[in-house]
Amino acid sequence: RSLAMGATMAAVALLFWSIVPTLNRLDPDTGTREEVLAAHVRSLMADHLTDLTSTERHTVKPWLSSRLDFAPPVEDLASEGFTLIGGRLDYLGGRPVAALVYRYRQHIINVFVWPSSNNQQASVQTWALRGYNIARFDSRGMSFWAVSDLNPEDLQKLASLLQRRPQ
Repeated sequence: RSLAMGATMAAVALLFWSIVPTLNRLDPDTGTREEVLAAHVRSLMADHLTDLTSTERHTVKPWLSSRLDFAPPVEDLASEGFTLIGGRLDYLGGRPVAALVYRYRQHIINVFVWPSSNNQQASVQTWALRGYNIARFDSRGMSFWAVSDLNPEDLQKLASLLQRRPQ
């Protein structure tokens, strides 16, 4: 009886071991979600929210553009309650990316931006991960990933505003 129980447990472990990598391949964003969440948390822990502190998009955008091989869209959304704090350089997916930092009430939001391989506009996708909310979309040839402890509805609002804003 214990031999049968051991064989069953081994079979379940083998099945689990072979299925989990397949499930991760079905959702290619799994690794990116983990990376953007880690970058967000690191920026809060190390007190390194910005390399450049400015509420002026015309200051933040050229600063980032001069340090990256692309020009990230930077929006002033203060009239909607999302105040631009500044920007910084970050490193995700093996490349430098722009990190735009916004504040909504007392919540910090990191919006990571890099060129997208998909030129189509993609609808906003959202996830909850370890107490944080993540929103992702493609627009204007860029991938946007917003991360915060902000409630999902307000993070979705920010994502929708960024997606619709013309540069």
